[in-house]
Amino acid sequence: MTRMTQNLLGGPPPTELPDNAEARTALANGVDPFEVAARHPDHPGAWAELADRAFANGSVIDSYAFARTGYHRGLDQLRRAGWRGQGPIPWEHEANRGFLRALHALGRAAAAIGEDDEAERCRTFLRDSSPTAADALTAS
Repeated sequence: MTRMTQNLLGGPPPTELPDNAEARTALANGVDPFEVAARHPDHPGAWAELADRAFANGSVIDSYAFARTGYHRGLDQLRRAGWRGQGPIPWEHEANRGFLRALHALGRAAAAIGEDDEAERCRTFLRDSSPTAADALTAS
């Protein structure tokens, strides 16, 4: 759902993804993200969690693949929510966090395998979409 607020800067309004409360709650309650991804393959948060775990375990290629899946699932949802390739995707909206985490994870894994152009594109996209997310995710 796109928030219909007046944007005084003249840019596109913030885009808010629809919430998948069942998937989000399952992850928050410690359900294995593989199980959540299998039940909710369109939930970017499950893929982002898988990407983070794989990266932490040294499985960079697995992390890259999981992150790319979450990124593309999130892009599909953003477009359905009215996003046209630019504009804010607020970290403050809980349902956006899975996509933003997947975008961050994709950039991190791309950097780890030397795909520097992709890593920079992801960093820029993240910062342009949500400076708050970029700060929160790069601080951790």
